[in-house]
This record gives sequence, C-alpha cells and structure tokens, in this order.
Amino acid sequence: MVVSVPVKVLVVDDEPAIRRLLNTGLATQGYDVASAGSAAEAIERAGRTPPDLVILDLGLPDMSGRDLLARWRAEGFGAPVVILSSRTDEAGIVEALECGADDYVTKPFGMNELIARIRVALRHRLQQEGAKPLFQVGDLSVDLVRRIVRVKGQEVKLSPKEYDILRLLVQHAGKVLTHQFILQRVWGNAYDVQYVRVYVRQLRQKLEDNPEQPRYIRTETGVGYRLSEPD
Repeated sequence: MVVSVPVKVLVVDDEPAIRRLLNTGLATQGYDVASAGSAAEAIERAGRTPPDLVILDLGLPDMSGRDLLARWRAEGFGAPVVILSSRTDEAGIVEALECGADDYVTKPFGMNELIARIRVALRHRLQQEGAKPLFQVGDLSVDLVRRIVRVKGQEVKLSPKEYDILRLLVQHAGKVLTHQFILQRVWGNAYDVQYVRVYVRQLRQKLEDNPEQPRYIRTETGVGYRLSEPD
C-alpha cells in the first residue's frame, strides 16, 4: 500500500528474527516500523512516539502481551493492535480479543495476510472513531486510509508530525482541541506546547491560501485549534 505519510507500526516481539522479518517486510510496503523486544521497551517507545498500529506477541519476557494490552487499553491507548502469536487455542485467541486486540494472526504467517489484516484494522479503527475515510472541506481533502492530503487537487507533502496533527483535527472536525490534548496525542510524552504552535504554523503554510488569515485551521485564543467542518 503506497501512502503519502507512512503509517507508524510498532512491532513488539521477543524473537529478533521475527522483528527483522517484519521490519523488512513492512518497510518495503511503505510503513514506518519501530520494534521492541520486551514490554518495558514497548511502553517506552509508544510513549515517546505513539504508533498508528501495534503488532504484539503474547509471549514477552517481562510481561505477557495480554497484560500489556490490557494496561494500554486501561490507559486509553487507542491504536489498533494485531496479535501475532504461536498460540492457536481458541481460549487464548478469545482472551486476547476480549482484552482489546483488533485481530489475531498465528505463527507461522504469510506477510500478505498480515498486511491485509493491518489495512482492515486501520480502516475499522477509523470507522469506530467516527471518521469518514475521505474528509473534504473547501479545497482541502484528506484521505485517512491512504494518508494523502490534497489542496485544490494537488498533493501536499507533509511531515509525519504535521500529518498526525491534521489527522487529529480531521477526526474531531468542528471541535476545539486544546494544546495539551494535541501534544499528548501526537508526541506522547510531555513537551512544550510551543511544539504544537510551530507545527500548526507549518501546516498553515502548506494548506492555507493566506496563513495569516486561515480558513481551515482556526485558532481558539489561549486554548488550542479547531478545524472547519465540511461545507
């Protein structure tokens, strides 16, 4: 799947060979892949750079994948999670799904099947969040599945962080998002809110006819930003 802004995938598996296989296979499909060999490393990586999707093994050395998933869901971690495990028993599969997994793939697996499951999980999560696959307001269009942004029909190249902010605004179009909300959802760990202001300024330079008088990304003084709703 060719995308304008790469989907960030976090692979959590204690087997180095599996991590290498997934890193290579997913990268060739245009995904931005990070990996972790333990639950502690996965928590640190997800906190530093929130992923768009997680591929999670159930058998981790320091915590079961099921417990890690349950912890993430309890903390409001919303990215889709695809379980990748050698367990094939029905009880184990049901248990993982009830803990909040979006899908379950057993080892050994085919890369084409896994990629298809990733696409479906991402599409389903968009639907659950109430976002339409294609957002259009004025001359601005955002394809949330293919992650392509266009203004007046011309594709606009965004950095990953710029796209993450725009996607968040699209998913909450018409609502005011505070600086802290955007900061937490896009960067994960605490940073200065100036990060948000800088990236929104860059977004306006790319999307707006007049960045000083924006039509799409409106400033709510002292609070945050709001994306105009579709016409």
